[in-house]
Amino acid sequence: MKKIIVAITGATGAPLALKLIEQLNFFDVEIHLVVSTWGETNLLQECGVNYQQLCDKVDAVYPIDDMGARISSGSFITDGMIIVPCSMKTLAAIRNGYTDNLISRTADVMLKENRPLVLVPRETPLSTIHLDNLLYLSTLGVVILPPMPAFYNNPLTIDDILSHLAARILDQIGLHHPSAKRWQGLNE
Repeated sequence: MKKIIVAITGATGAPLALKLIEQLNFFDVEIHLVVSTWGETNLLQECGVNYQQLCDKVDAVYPIDDMGARISSGSFITDGMIIVPCSMKTLAAIRNGYTDNLISRTADVMLKENRPLVLVPRETPLSTIHLDNLLYLSTLGVVILPPMPAFYNNPLTIDDILSHLAARILDQIGLHHPSAKRWQGLNE
């Protein structure tokens, strides 16, 4: 069974994190979750979901300051990590190897162990510092997937947009959700 780590930081975008976890639950995967303090706040603010309600949807939960958690070690085998949304603070910490909490430490483990790391950065506009950090991590093999909506699939609701984005994120770790509306070409 695949083990996927999902981290939620304090950037706006909590509804996308919830949709991702919902889609992950479709698969036979073990979901490991870590949420920052501001991530918890945004879950409540943006979704009306409290931390415990989210914890009930996953297999394992770790406090943000638990540097002794099993996901903080490369000897704990996982199949990748998704940070959604990824704040610019977290992005900068990962880029610089500043592992002051469990999210940045676990991302550091993904890098050193050559495991998939997908960042879903949420900020606009992006400064030159943000762009430089994103580019640097991309050169290390990190997948940078800004949550930019597609319109070729004619979304009618915010949930349609979130579902498509979550499916695209899951594509990056080799999980292909059947609800994804895939491009079929103009004449097909």
